[in-house]
Amino acid sequence: MNKIVREHYPVENLPEDLRAELGLAKTVKVVIEADEVDAKSAARVAAIAELLEHRRKLKPSANDSVARVRKLRDEWSR
Repeated sequence: MNKIVREHYPVENLPEDLRAELGLAKTVKVVIEADEVDAKSAARVAAIAELLEHRRKLKPSANDSVARVRKLRDEWSR
């Protein structure tokens, strides 16, 4: 996250809607925090999370692997 801090910033340089709310103040402290994640990046993160979850469901556990080997072994011993 990006952050900009300006102390003693002149009220006259602020947008009109903000100036109206500050009354007679001459200077203010301005703190601006910008999120770095835009909608496109958020969609990518969601897609990657979905793919990882899908992969986790497909990945066999140790028990699944052992069961598969036992099944093959039983087929060969017949």
